[in-house]
Order: sequence, then C-alpha cells, then structure tokens
Amino acid sequence: MARSLSLTSFVMENRLPWAEGSSAAPAGAGRFDQAVIIVGGQRSPCSIRSVSSLGATLTGQIRTQQGEQLAIELGTGQRPAASVEWVRRDEAGVRFKQPIDVLALINRALISQPAERRSMPRVELRCGVRLKWGATICDAILRNISARGMQLEADGLPPKGTYLSIQIDGLNVPAGEVMWQKDGLVGIQLMEELRWTSLMPWIRKVSAGGTA
Repeated sequence: MARSLSLTSFVMENRLPWAEGSSAAPAGAGRFDQAVIIVGGQRSPCSIRSVSSLGATLTGQIRTQQGEQLAIELGTGQRPAASVEWVRRDEAGVRFKQPIDVLALINRALISQPAERRSMPRVELRCGVRLKWGATICDAILRNISARGMQLEADGLPPKGTYLSIQIDGLNVPAGEVMWQKDGLVGIQLMEELRWTSLMPWIRKVSAGGTA
C-alpha cells in the first residue's frame, strides 16, 4: 500500500462524499490514499479521492459498472462491502453496506508520517466560525480544515490578500490570509500550522456531535 494520504478528502459528516456541497480534492491534484477493489476474488488497485463513513469516490483504472457488488480493502485493514453507485471515466462512487471508521483512516494518515513531521490531512466537516478583519465581524461556515488552512462559506467574505482572525469554539486558531475568494467561498492559509495533537481531538469531538 502506498503511504501518501495528504490529498485524500476525509468527510466526517454522515453523507456520501460526492453529495452536493462536497469539496473533495480536485482531479489530477496528485497522489491519494491507496485501496484495492475486490470483485469475485479478483483484486485491482485504485486510489481514494474522497471518503466518508457512507462511501468513497475512487479513481484509477476502474473496471466496474453501476450496480456491481464488491468490497474495498482500505489501508487500515477495513474491508467494507459496497455497491457501485456511478462510474464516470476513471472514477467511480461506491456506497458502503455498513458505515466505516473514518477516524481510523485519519489516524493511519498520521502514523504513516515521521513523528517529527506529522500533519493533519484535509478533513471535511461543518461547524460555525467567526471571522474578524479590520472593523468587520462575520459569521461563516467551516467546510474543510487541515493543518495549514481551511475553506469557509459565507456572504460578504473579504477579497484575496486580506488578513483576518478566526474564532472556532474549542480550537485555538492562528491568524490567516485569504488566498482566494469565489462564489461565497474563501480559502484561508494560516500563519502557523495547526498541530495534529490539538486538531485531532477537536475533530473527534465535533464529528461525534459534541460541542467543542
């Protein structure tokens, strides 16, 4: 199994990773977490573009068709049964028969890195945040977060190049800079990297439905 997981999108909500509003890693972005499709005892490698507890978007030499029943062997050793929801060129969407443990996949992403360089991969989850730049205060919705940045959604967001502060309950977030802004979304790059030792417990608590 390849050990590069940095571009896989982990969806912490109970929804399929291709659902409306998903912000999975873009096609052609680079290497993703590796998996194996098992159909009738035959094994074929693939990559995971995005994954949630309910399903996954796979990419690679996908030799399957809509409605086919199969199993997906994940890097954690989980082997969920799944059905193919759709196939498009070199991608396929599969729905798991039973929910999987996404936190275990994130833990694997951390363990696969050298201890002194461990950094959280990108995780999709929704929660409220508060932004402040100049005299302006704005409520927004977090769409995804990683060690180095986040994507936010709101009306009236500031333009590229704006420096702002970010308040998230239960998480100490450094100031950031708007790297892009489009259609009510912004990409924020943080001034300092969020440590996985603080980000992981917060994600675990928020994804479990607790208040951070």
